[in-house]
Amino acid sequence: MELTVFFAVIGAAVLHAVWNAVMKSGHDKHLGMTAIVLGHAPIALVAAFIAPLPDPASWPYLFAGAALHIGYQLFLLTSYRFGDLTQVYPIARGTSPLLVAGVSVVFLGVALSSVEVLAILMIAVGVMSLSLVRQKDGLRNSRAAMLAFATGCFIAGYSLVDGLGARQAGTALGFYAWLSLINAFVFSIIMAIAKPGLIRRIHIDAVPALVVGGGASFIAYALVIWAFTQAPIALVTALRETSIIFALLIGVFFLKERLDLAKVASTVITLSGAILLRFAR
Repeated sequence: MELTVFFAVIGAAVLHAVWNAVMKSGHDKHLGMTAIVLGHAPIALVAAFIAPLPDPASWPYLFAGAALHIGYQLFLLTSYRFGDLTQVYPIARGTSPLLVAGVSVVFLGVALSSVEVLAILMIAVGVMSLSLVRQKDGLRNSRAAMLAFATGCFIAGYSLVDGLGARQAGTALGFYAWLSLINAFVFSIIMAIAKPGLIRRIHIDAVPALVVGGGASFIAYALVIWAFTQAPIALVTALRETSIIFALLIGVFFLKERLDLAKVASTVITLSGAILLRFAR
């Protein structure tokens, strides 16, 4: 992987950890997620204005990607009803690189070297092992584990669709700008119906999520979508999941969470996979 692409995805991973920390710090996950999704809209409007219009060949990917993002957001929120973020999220994020790599090799004809496959496995194992840190974990809670796995399937699905769509679109920024606008519009309707009064609370109770979380989330995934057009989707997806390392650091230094040996071991495995991925090929 080229150095520019590598550091772009690492930057995206940092921003991804930031918006997850913002959402984690809030008490109402539905409010936080809705604020973050709607926080995309102002930036997306500007991006849609300055970027070229995506090629019509990419429009099916655009709508399919938006549907998969909404599925991911809804399944993630549902997962939190049965397991907390530190239990559910590692399973969801660790599952997706394996699924994307499998689909890429089997169905898309992507050739990955043995070193790249090993790096993807290390990152996935490192991320998922964080769900085992606590005694009461998502793997023992079968419902939370299954929902987390389903969430991971949505992550893998939108990663593949967005990557292929951005390549067809001829503009990574334009593609993601329109995808974000569609996502924000549909998701806000769903939340308005499912949680009456929630959207009106955003400007009172969720300004940090709207501004900081929404901005960080948009920029993070815009970088990832650009990286999809520059490198194999499987490699970008795996490297993006190093965000769990930065989320762990934010949790320890800013949210005052406890750091133990098991978390350190999981982080070392994930970080080793990222380093291996950088120097593969």
